[in-house]
Amino acid sequence: MNNDIIVSISTALGKGAISIVRLSGEGCIELVNSVFKGKDLTKVDSHTINYGHIVDNDKVVDEVLVAVMRAPKTYTREDIVEINCHGGIAVTNKVLELLVINGARLSLPGEFTKRAFLNGRIDLVEAEAVMDIIESKTDKALNVAVSHLNGNLSNIIREFRDKILNLLANIEVNIDYPEYEDAEVVTINTIKDRVDEMTNTLNLIIKESMNKKIIKDGIDAAIIGKPNVGKSSILNMLLGEEKAIVTDIAGTTRDVVEGSISLNGIMLNFIDTAGIRETDDVVEKFGVQKSLETMNKANLILFVLNNNEIITKNEEEIIKQLKNKKYIVVVNKKDLDKKLDLSKYQLDNIIYTDTVSSDGIESLKDKIIELFKLDELDNQSDDFFTNERQITLAKEALYIMEDVKKGIDNEVPVDMLEIDIKRIWTKLGEILGENYDEELIDKLFSNFCLGK
Repeated sequence: MNNDIIVSISTALGKGAISIVRLSGEGCIELVNSVFKGKDLTKVDSHTINYGHIVDNDKVVDEVLVAVMRAPKTYTREDIVEINCHGGIAVTNKVLELLVINGARLSLPGEFTKRAFLNGRIDLVEAEAVMDIIESKTDKALNVAVSHLNGNLSNIIREFRDKILNLLANIEVNIDYPEYEDAEVVTINTIKDRVDEMTNTLNLIIKESMNKKIIKDGIDAAIIGKPNVGKSSILNMLLGEEKAIVTDIAGTTRDVVEGSISLNGIMLNFIDTAGIRETDDVVEKFGVQKSLETMNKANLILFVLNNNEIITKNEEEIIKQLKNKKYIVVVNKKDLDKKLDLSKYQLDNIIYTDTVSSDGIESLKDKIIELFKLDELDNQSDDFFTNERQITLAKEALYIMEDVKKGIDNEVPVDMLEIDIKRIWTKLGEILGENYDEELIDKLFSNFCLGK
């Protein structure tokens, strides 16, 4: 446990009604009291708000409200003081500077939450949920983060580990005390049944997690097509604003243009790319290359074609790349004479649009909802992994379970299987932070914002 006092500004720095300067650590109440004119903060009740002034010697810096919260019933399980001062860069920085001069240390990003984790108030899944709450852009993402902060996912993992621990305990008794009649007899078949059950459960959670990552991360949709087919117009229609420049001149979009909307509670991140075509223009050629890279990374491809033009070789090459991806073919300018023939390409998910009248845009949104089953997310559990760290550790535990099953098939002795079963228990513990690497923890919390 750290004994030094950390301090940080916990609100966005700038012009506003209130700024909050937060301190945590043994002695922080006495420190603030030394620059506070009002009640003696060392004698006030815990979890009270106290009116007064922050002073620099005899000079008043600001009129403030000071919240005093004593350990252990605080966010970090240490003494915490929060100074509510007037919003504004100069006054907030002056209060912060005064506290540093008097003995506090500027906190590192996420250090308050890190202390909450190290002091046992929250586990690592709950700590990550704190940042997820801050970064939530939709109600669905917020609901998942709050569920994880309340310990719902952590409890599932703990129950999982308890089952493994119970199995390990029975194996130990069978090996060390074979004459003990009350213990469950653990046979190879017993282990196989338990491992099969655990494998199925973990497989299901991982599969759900991969499918539901879009709740937190959103859907990245790349709008791809040759120049002047209406990609930028479609982007503007979807966003409801003139985000991209629209002209009749081919190659107007030379860089990636981005914008987002919430669709059924999921962030849909559209990327309008430079038109894909053969070109000698150096800048445009670079834009085309970035378009192809964006296409490969996207969760969804909106491939835009012109209704009144025959398909080109470049477009045929793109069609070949669509087969293993989620895609929607958007045939634009449907009001013009039809020259486009897609009958030989066996394409699904074709939507016809007219960006002049906005016809087809709602059908396009409906198709996205259908492709990603967004209308079903409300009826499903929030108990799934939300980041790569959690999913990777769960997959590693799954790989060890497969090793156990191979060992069973190869008639490996029970005491040897026990070693791998302990590894599964340990690996799942890493998800919660029951055992962790210091460097990993430092890196994880460095992604948090200051003051949290």
